[in-house]
Amino acid sequence: MRRKSLFSFIRKTDGAAALEFAIIAPVFFMSVFSMIAYGIYLGAAHSVQQLSADAARAAVAGLSLTERQYLARNYIQQSTLRHPFINAQKLSVLTTDDPANPGQFTVTLSYNAEDLPIWSLYAFAMPDKEIKGFSTIRLGGI
Repeated sequence: MRRKSLFSFIRKTDGAAALEFAIIAPVFFMSVFSMIAYGIYLGAAHSVQQLSADAARAAVAGLSLTERQYLARNYIQQSTLRHPFINAQKLSVLTTDDPANPGQFTVTLSYNAEDLPIWSLYAFAMPDKEIKGFSTIRLGGI
């Protein structure tokens, strides 16, 4: 009798799906949350890089360093309203002529990404909370 009850216990599969779900679900959900978090982060990083490139292109029209700085900063202030993940108060801007090459102008943006919703997700290793982007553009054409 004892041997028969042992075989019937081994052959039962009533809770197999629940057990498999309990083992796989945490890894699956962490992977999904990580993909969502990295998607949001990469969207914000792309926005910062694109914003620096567009600001550098807008600044080319300036005749002096002061005018180029004004044009770049003005463009950044006007266009951050269209970026859903970028908060203008957390964005720091550095606009300068390239010291190694006076014929080039550089716009460097640094964004403090602590306000992004991704830091509250339970995910795998996350990137740095500071997003940097820069663009250098030649002054006066080719």
